[in-house]
Amino acid sequence: MSNAITVTGLEKNYGTIRALDGIDFSISGGEVVGLLGPNGAGKSTAMKIMTGFISATGGSVSIFGKDILSNPIGVKNHLGYLPEAAPLYPEMTVGNYLKFIAEVRHLGAAEAKRAIDRVLTRCDLRDRTQQSIGTLSKGLKQRVGLAQAMVHDPDILILDEPTSGLDPNQIQEIRRLIRE
Repeated sequence: MSNAITVTGLEKNYGTIRALDGIDFSISGGEVVGLLGPNGAGKSTAMKIMTGFISATGGSVSIFGKDILSNPIGVKNHLGYLPEAAPLYPEMTVGNYLKFIAEVRHLGAAEAKRAIDRVLTRCDLRDRTQQSIGTLSKGLKQRVGLAQAMVHDPDILILDEPTSGLDPNQIQEIRRLIRE
């Protein structure tokens, strides 16, 4: 199987601080991979570069053979991303937020409805569609964040610390979702 993600010579400098120093790796389709290292090792930085949210100082990232710099929209269509701090709007309801994300992802009305129904079921949020995100527990907010990352049915999910701060039951639930 060909590589879903190829990272070659990836470097990132923040002024005089070198966050990434020429890392290389590849990931095949269907794999669940974790980036391990101490705080400040560059894990989140690498994920932000892989998803096109920040640029690299050097090196390259390709997703299914497409370079993130030369084809950012084409690459992002393959990706679902849940950053460490989920991009949620606390005043919105779960249902309206997912509709908003589907619009941002340019899903047509019928496709958006099917996609939202799918992620509501998958993330066990069907009974929360009318609830404001700001009133949800941390675990439910993580599920909403995961739902937004999955709404366009991406080929690759990139999750930055998806279980951080969750209780043991919530951690098990998020891990189950990831395995699926």
